[in-house]
Amino acid sequence: MTEPLRVVIADDQALVRAGFRMILTADGIEVVAEAATGAEAVDAVRSTGPDVVLMDIRMPAMDGIEATRRILAADDPPRVIMLTTFDLDNYVYAALGLGASGFLLKDVTPEYLVAAIRIVRDGDALLAPSITRRLIERFATPEPRETPLHRDLAALTPREREVLTLVAQGLSNVEVAGRLFLSEATVKTHVARVLAKLGLRDRVQAVVVAYETRLITPS
Repeated sequence: MTEPLRVVIADDQALVRAGFRMILTADGIEVVAEAATGAEAVDAVRSTGPDVVLMDIRMPAMDGIEATRRILAADDPPRVIMLTTFDLDNYVYAALGLGASGFLLKDVTPEYLVAAIRIVRDGDALLAPSITRRLIERFATPEPRETPLHRDLAALTPREREVLTLVAQGLSNVEVAGRLFLSEATVKTHVARVLAKLGLRDRVQAVVVAYETRLITPS
């Protein structure tokens, strides 16, 4: 029997936490802890070892960005989905740079919330291609950043660089496969190798690295 997906919900609004808990529990997802501050979220993750964390950005004492930084710095950390009330909130870009797997608006539908958590748990990015383009173009502005991601793309084969370039343009695996006349399974293998060689957690970070190393530049 497959173990249930385990989630920590971090949000300073009790009603938001209660609503999310109700939705997730109804779909068989186990909410192992709730947190009202970033510090509580860090402690909850350490004590429960969840698969996914729903992390509000704005919380008292310690915000979601710092909490995410601490959680993802640990060994074998969970996936983190940022929660925001504003579409493409500036803080989201910082969170993606830290390794968050995507973001959700708090008015997300129950169906999408559940699907998003399962997608992220399975290692995929929680960003549609069109949103990926908008996020990364904003994230990869030429302005200096405190913690740029430096990666040596020389470790990639020509085909892997080609796949990374197309992924960074916002193409899905199916679209990349069609462009390069490959099977979708082969594209998935190439993406997995890119992540492994560059030491990245997921597709979002791969796209960020592609922009920050100037493999591709925002149009």
